[in-house]
Amino acid sequence: MSKLTAIRGFNDILPTETAKWRAVEHILTQVLDGYGFSQIRLPLVEQTELFARGVGEATDIVEKEMFGVVHGNQNTGKDEGESSFTLRPEGTAGCVRAVVEHNLTRGDTPKLWYLGNMFRYERPQKGRYRQFTQLGVESFGSALPDADAELIAMTAMMWRRLGIDEHVTLQLNTLGEAHERLAYKNALVEYLTAHFDGLDDDSQRRVSTNPLRVLDSKDEQTQAILLGAPKLSDFLGEESRLHFEQVQNYLHTLGIDFEINEKLVRGLDYYNKTVFEWVTDKLGSQATVCGGGRYDGLVGIVKGKAEQSEPAVGFAMGVERLMLLIEAVNPIEAKADCDVFVVASEDVYMNAVLYAHQLRLNNPTLRVKMASATSLKSQMKKADKSGAKYTVIIGQDEVANDTISVKNMHTGEQVTASMNEFNFDK
Repeated sequence: MSKLTAIRGFNDILPTETAKWRAVEHILTQVLDGYGFSQIRLPLVEQTELFARGVGEATDIVEKEMFGVVHGNQNTGKDEGESSFTLRPEGTAGCVRAVVEHNLTRGDTPKLWYLGNMFRYERPQKGRYRQFTQLGVESFGSALPDADAELIAMTAMMWRRLGIDEHVTLQLNTLGEAHERLAYKNALVEYLTAHFDGLDDDSQRRVSTNPLRVLDSKDEQTQAILLGAPKLSDFLGEESRLHFEQVQNYLHTLGIDFEINEKLVRGLDYYNKTVFEWVTDKLGSQATVCGGGRYDGLVGIVKGKAEQSEPAVGFAMGVERLMLLIEAVNPIEAKADCDVFVVASEDVYMNAVLYAHQLRLNNPTLRVKMASATSLKSQMKKADKSGAKYTVIIGQDEVANDTISVKNMHTGEQVTASMNEFNFDK
């Protein structure tokens, strides 16, 4: 019988690493709390139509990367009503669906965040997996550039708190409004068609499906051709230019450095005006750590009323890739399993269980661990391995005298104290 292992691209995060994940997640959520954003918890599964409509049918996500859902014994991704279901490949569309379904924007401008697994069927590589963890942040209801700048400032604060701010660079661009982008797209398609034979295979396909993504090509020959291509900035109207200038002014005021990258388009159809990415040179070819922008049309699209524009802006980051960057430039120090390890002779082990229980009741933040009632020598080995600062030893003498022996595992010093009086915080 073959050995059962995790599916390729679906990874375990082991106890040696989860403490680091929790530390990073704690910092991220602290920053989100500091900016007044509220958590929303979204389903893993949505109707496929949500992503086809919201993300865009010509995107790589919808064309090649979505996982259908197994229903019963058939891998159809459909229920009895023949609705197609999909494991979520990204979070924005689902968050917008929730906002629309529950009418959260009525008289309010909700600021939301979510953290959880996403799924994409693509070739696994370091920092990019088929199941991955994503933090997403979405702000609804404000069309003003301060909303764009606030989210960028929030990400800058996250990098600072994580100690990686010197290793990421902010790239900024504007996509203008839909009609401006359409005029540009037509000019770009005309140019690319004239140079079609020189484009790489993916770019040739995208000329007719999603031409702006050609700008994002990694092919050197395609990039050389793009040097003479029309620029989106030449097609922008006064309002789009002013919005972008104001975003930049906010960032200057906050002391946040950035680069203008006119080839930055992001991979999804729903963006307009401001788009941004934080990139690094510490992760090889997988340079993007976080990306986002404004998507004023998506709420209307999800409602089925594409002509209705409702302002929204957001960003997302893959936590696996963020962890790789932190490990490369500012590793998180490993943390011990517990603060206090309680060991006891087998004949008084029940007394030790009661002591540990009382210790947890009276000190909710204290991490108290025990081993099973094996030999005292075996328990002491586990206490030493745990990394605990203190080991509490309880034997017949301690029970008889209502005391405990406490060993400082860092210094080796051992003292006897009353059972309820030792201060483990010192």
